[in-house]
Amino acid sequence: MTQQTPEPLPAPTPGELFRSAFRQHAAGVAIITASHENLPFGFTATSLASLSAVPPRFTFNMAITSHSWPAVKSAEYIGVHMLGNAHRDLADSFARSKDRFNDAVWATGDFGVPVIAGVTGWLVGRVEARYVFDNNAVIVAQVVGGGNGPVDAGPENAGPLLYHSGQYARPASLDYFG
Repeated sequence: MTQQTPEPLPAPTPGELFRSAFRQHAAGVAIITASHENLPFGFTATSLASLSAVPPRFTFNMAITSHSWPAVKSAEYIGVHMLGNAHRDLADSFARSKDRFNDAVWATGDFGVPVIAGVTGWLVGRVEARYVFDNNAVIVAQVVGGGNGPVDAGPENAGPLLYHSGQYARPASLDYFG
C-alpha cells in the first residue's frame, strides 16, 4: 500500500484573512443616529473610536450602501450611543430591523439628533469630515454634548457590550494577582 501526500490547501485570500483576523478582535458596540427629512435613522456599529481628547473627537465607519447613509451623509450632527451588556436586544434591533426606532425609547435631542434613552452613555457630535473610500465612509465628528445613562444595571448586565467572533460578549476581569 502506498501512502499519498494530500494536496496542499489553497492559500486564504486577503478577504478571508481579513475576516478571520477581525473575528478575533473584540469591539465595543454602539448605535449611531442621525435625522434626515424629519425622520430618525440609526444603525449598530462596532467601528466607533476615540480620535482625540483635545478637541474631543470620535470617528466611525459605515457602508455607503446602508439605509442610514443618506442621513449620515447630510447630517450636520450625529448621535453616538454606547451600549452595555443589558442592550443586546437594542443592538440587534438596530442591526437587523427596518423599523429600528419602534422598540427604542428615544426623543429628539439637541441639534435635532435622535437620542436613545437608557443607554450607557451618549454623545452628540458635529460632523467635521466624511471620507468615502470605495463602498465605505469614515466619519469624523467633534463632541458638542452628551450624557451618561443609568449607573446600576445589576451585576448580570454590568459592563460594556462587546462583539467578538460573530456574537455579543462581555469583558471578564483578569486576576493577575491570583
